[in-house]
Amino acid sequence: MKIAIIMPLAEQRGGAELVLWHLMQQRQVDVDWLVIFFEDGPLLKQIQALGVETHIVPAGRLREPLRFIATVKKIAAIAKQNRVDVIFSWMTKAQLYSSWAAMLSGIPTLWYQQGVPSDRGWLDTTATMLPASGVLACSKTSAVAQASLQPSRPVRVVYPSVELERFDPEKLQSTGELRRRLGLPEDVPLIGIVGRLQRWKGIHVLIEAMPKVLQSYVNAQCVVVGGKHELEPDYPAYLENRIAALGLQDKVKMVGLQRNIPEWMQAMDVIVHASNNEPFGMVVIEAMALGKPVVAGGAGGPTEIITADINGILSPYGDANALASAIIRYLDDPGFAEKIGAAARVRSLDFSTQTYAKNFIAAVRDLLPSVS
Repeated sequence: MKIAIIMPLAEQRGGAELVLWHLMQQRQVDVDWLVIFFEDGPLLKQIQALGVETHIVPAGRLREPLRFIATVKKIAAIAKQNRVDVIFSWMTKAQLYSSWAAMLSGIPTLWYQQGVPSDRGWLDTTATMLPASGVLACSKTSAVAQASLQPSRPVRVVYPSVELERFDPEKLQSTGELRRRLGLPEDVPLIGIVGRLQRWKGIHVLIEAMPKVLQSYVNAQCVVVGGKHELEPDYPAYLENRIAALGLQDKVKMVGLQRNIPEWMQAMDVIVHASNNEPFGMVVIEAMALGKPVVAGGAGGPTEIITADINGILSPYGDANALASAIIRYLDDPGFAEKIGAAARVRSLDFSTQTYAKNFIAAVRDLLPSVS
């Protein structure tokens, strides 16, 4: 089976790009890949280095009709020339092109729902209206939301993966050593959050929870790891203003975008994932793989990963008091935190890149039984 993956982005901005990289690394003996990017960039070069055939088809903007038509024709031509069995849109935007290319070439198409869609989003509703043999969803939450859109398409859940080897605590320096190297305080409770600086990620909720945490643990500190997002350029300034307004300048450290994420997370005592209805939550799995006690949002993908009070704690989005109480619960009871962390590490093993690749191929074959 030969699968052409259509990918709008060629640099890592989020989990979708990372999971594509995971899939390409797990070469399947009975599957050939071909990846068509809409732009040049680091991810394209990484995938090329694996020996995977890649193409660049500059798509331009959707409001450019002639460019749109040319892009569709080029995708169809590449697919036909390479005798592709499936045209697979890695992101919703790509489906707007791939569906037409599939009709033009006579090749079946599938696409990946990486978010939690709604009937108020034009991109999701338009992509759903276009013909496709089925949709893969990143979680049950995502699948249920996608199934509610019309017309109905067959949906299969394929959970994303994490490079568990990178988040193996045995392969990293100790917490103390990492704190010294990263310039973090060594002998204090350190609460951390990792994610793009967007409001729905809930970084401000953790900041607002810190005064209550400090009432119980006066020396506690918080570190925020993540860079600004182009769609919300003002959010970092908002966070800085909240930190100042709450008098937390010496307690909350914003360190920006970092590449050595496993080391930063290993340096933390408690890891918070405070997103609002997160589609999946790869950071949750990464923290669990490190054996860290995690507090995650009580809706969306994290509820499919965490069993409350067994391998993590769930807290409702936007409730700073509830979040603070969950953090304090870990700090008050190190034995409980250690037990949760050990169970979390076991749970993380369900999300390996090897398992992901097998599940992805199985879902494609399930949706397209006539494709060998």
